[in-house]
Amino acid sequence: MTSAETAAPKVVVTGVGTTSPLGGDTQTTWTGLLAGRSGISVITEPWAADLPVRIAGQVAVDPSEVLERVEARKLDRSQQLALISSREAWADAGSPEVDPLRMGAVIATGIGGALTLLGQWDNLRENGPRRVSPHTIPMLMPNGAAAQVGLDLGAKAGVHTPVSACASGAEAVAMGMQMIRSGRADVVMVGGTEACVHPLPLAAFANMMALSKRNDEPERASRPYDKGRDGFVFSEGAACLVLESAEHAQARGARIYAEAIGAGLSADAHHIAQPDPDGSGAARAVRSALADAGVEPTAVNHVNAHATSTPAGDVAEAVALRAALGSAADNLVVTGTKSMTGHLLGAAGALESVFTVLALHHRTAPPTINLDDPDEAINLDVATEPRPLGDGPLVALNNSFGFGGHNVTLAFRSAA
Repeated sequence: MTSAETAAPKVVVTGVGTTSPLGGDTQTTWTGLLAGRSGISVITEPWAADLPVRIAGQVAVDPSEVLERVEARKLDRSQQLALISSREAWADAGSPEVDPLRMGAVIATGIGGALTLLGQWDNLRENGPRRVSPHTIPMLMPNGAAAQVGLDLGAKAGVHTPVSACASGAEAVAMGMQMIRSGRADVVMVGGTEACVHPLPLAAFANMMALSKRNDEPERASRPYDKGRDGFVFSEGAACLVLESAEHAQARGARIYAEAIGAGLSADAHHIAQPDPDGSGAARAVRSALADAGVEPTAVNHVNAHATSTPAGDVAEAVALRAALGSAADNLVVTGTKSMTGHLLGAAGALESVFTVLALHHRTAPPTINLDDPDEAINLDVATEPRPLGDGPLVALNNSFGFGGHNVTLAFRSAA
């Protein structure tokens, strides 16, 4: 993304919505985050008994408790979660009146409707082709969640689905910003969703040696920056943000959480699953976000780090932050919120964008839990308790990096 021109509309955040392993809405999730509570638990389904990894971050409130059955049965679980979070975000923004031709939606995913695909394949084998649901294709297609949210809102300016593994949710925010800056839309619902707690991806990730195997200590399994970290924890959930042009938001007297001021995107071109250990690609994304925002490294107060709790990834990100920010990295408050939520894959960047915005709004950085024995290679100030961010203008970054070498950094500024 190129630097924003001075004439381009400013982009603000006016609503947030979340359904996560910590809570069924944003307030419950944020309260749990500040309390340092883990949302990771043992999977009690019989199918998990023989898996090498039997823990996950499952949503605290099942979508069946929120959506009407007649609506839910035509939606993949990832689509259900996306609708729940988008509706909360829309209500939180005050359900703004907007011309449908000026309304957009960008909802990302990393895997899409895999539960539907796997479930209907079993149905086909066991019961024959006539028993396959006629809703299968709309339920399994990766753009299904974005389409359902777009239909729910009547969005006609454009409906999009970034699929960039664990960077997908952050890329959705970046694309929504671009839609408003370019003049395509006044309001864009952005976010990410993922729901695939299933034996196949759990077995596959485990065999890649990507997941923590702390089956007897689920709440302590995700431990970014700790010497004892042994992989990420697979989670499900969704998060959405309402982005608006500042002019549109101010005209209707909307509450503004924060300003979305920059986005930087890059690629490693290093390995399909491993980050470049020198962090150069991630550092370029950070620098690009700052350039796009028009701020210096010294202006950054807080980073919600990607921090998945993998041995290589955590170090590579720390190296990247040092390379991009120089001595200004000494003054950052860094948080690894996946220590509590686990890793929501395609929804992670959206959820952590909500956390970054709320950190600015409440002027408090959430903690990182399970950091008992810090890795000396992580030369950063990592908050292990909620940390006040102080007065005056604040700038925060949100990092998201995905398999395939996708790197996204988002920059936000406090509203006051």
